[in-house]
Amino acid sequence: MKGKEFQGKIIGITRPEERVEDAVKIVKEHGGTALVAPTLELQVSNTESLIKLCDMAGELDWLIFTSPTGIISVFKHCSDLKTRLSPDCKIAVIGPRTENYLEKRGLEADIVPESYTAEGLLECFKDHDLNNKKIGIPRTLAARDALPTGLKAMGADVFIAEAYKSALPKDRTRVNQLVEAILNKKIDAVTFTSTLTVKNLLDMLDEKEKQDVIDILKSKEVTIAVIGPVTAMPLKEIGIDVLIPEKYTVSAMLEILMGKI
Repeated sequence: MKGKEFQGKIIGITRPEERVEDAVKIVKEHGGTALVAPTLELQVSNTESLIKLCDMAGELDWLIFTSPTGIISVFKHCSDLKTRLSPDCKIAVIGPRTENYLEKRGLEADIVPESYTAEGLLECFKDHDLNNKKIGIPRTLAARDALPTGLKAMGADVFIAEAYKSALPKDRTRVNQLVEAILNKKIDAVTFTSTLTVKNLLDMLDEKEKQDVIDILKSKEVTIAVIGPVTAMPLKEIGIDVLIPEKYTVSAMLEILMGKI
C-alpha cells in the first residue's frame, strides 16, 4: 500500500490503546489523520482461573491463544509457562499477529488458521482428534462462545482461564470526541475490530445520541470499515452498511477503505 489515499481524511480508530499503533501508522503513512478513541479497555488480571491454568499447564494437550493480550497476561503471571508445558502440548493461535507475540516468548504455533476467527480455528481442528483432549484457552470472558462450544462438540475438555478483562474505558474523553465528530460529520470513516468495540461505543451513548449516531452511519455520510464479518454483525443488525476485507487484518481493513472515502 503506497500513496496518499487518506490525504485530508480523518479516520476513527476504536481499538484498545495497546493495539492502535499499526493502524495509526498506516493512516499517517497514507496522508490521513487518525482519531484514536478506544472504546474498549483491556485490563490484565491474575485471576484464580489463570492461576489454575498455570498449575495444570503440564496436563494440557492444546493451548489456544486468541489474542496477543492473552499471551502477555499468561507470561506476566506464569513466566515459566514454556517449561511447564508438556513437550507433547500443541499450540494454536488465531492469527499471525498473535503468532508473532508467541514466537517472541520462544514458542511456535502448530495451527494458524487462514481465516482469523473462532470459526477458522474450528475448521483447522476438524483434522485433529480432540476426543478427551484437554484444551486451555486464556482469554477474556466477554469473548464469544463459538470456540469453546465448537471444541466441546468435538469431544474436547475445555478449560477457559480469564486472562484479562474487556471493560468500558474509564476515561471517555476521546470517545466523546469521536461521537462529536460523527454527529458534526467532521470525520470521514470509523473502523471497528471487534464486536465489543461496536457494542461499547453504542452503550456509552444516551438514547438520543445513540439514535443520532446510528442515523448518520446508516446514511453513509461516515464510512464504516470492520475487520471481518463477525464484527460486522451488530452493525448490520441495525441497518448500517460496512466495508469488510477479504483478509481479516487491520492493514486489509484500511486498504479496502482507501478509495472509498
